[in-house]
Amino acid sequence: MVVFQPASDRLFVLLAAGNLATTQAVVNHIQRDLDQEIASQASTGEDLRSCHYLFEAANYIGAVSVAVQEKHRAALQQAGTSAEATFILGGQIGTEPHGLFMVYPQGNAVMATPQTPYLQIGESKYGKPPLDNVGSTNLSLEDAARLCLISEVLTHRSNLTVGPPFELAIVPRNKHSVAHRVTFEAEAPELAAMIDTWSSAQREALHRLPSFVWEQNLDAA
Repeated sequence: MVVFQPASDRLFVLLAAGNLATTQAVVNHIQRDLDQEIASQASTGEDLRSCHYLFEAANYIGAVSVAVQEKHRAALQQAGTSAEATFILGGQIGTEPHGLFMVYPQGNAVMATPQTPYLQIGESKYGKPPLDNVGSTNLSLEDAARLCLISEVLTHRSNLTVGPPFELAIVPRNKHSVAHRVTFEAEAPELAAMIDTWSSAQREALHRLPSFVWEQNLDAA
């Protein structure tokens, strides 16, 4: 998780998954563009400071990612390694609507909508059910944050190649600032409490599911 605030009227939170060298190079490229503009006191081209809409920022990150991948693609392919990386960009610019975009390795991006209010990158299948079953735009920011965190905790429980630290940032609408940012390490008591509570609730729900016909007949007898 990387936070960029190139001006007081905009904030960007960037999440990355995939080839580590690519993700680091993309982040460094973004920061270099911002530093060069600050040094010159004038816009030197497209960057997070010059974007007027969040989709433009997503397109810019996609273009940077594609350029980085192309630079090393041939050598990595010979070594049998992929240079691909995927990003999630969240934030807001000025009075434009806040939003969330997933930037694909090919450079294009898709936006979260009220019908699909969350986006995932990396290992996604194990943490998807709670997001599908409980997630909605009616949740408070805190409940949404808890839901995202339990999604990661459940992913870790099913796939040990994924694990803490888990990073969490809460960005209120129209504030252009991170209200809360926290990192949960492996030994964090909150993680153990979350999985215990979730598992207990799932066991209780199991016992409340409808009975089979033969169970109903036995009860009647």
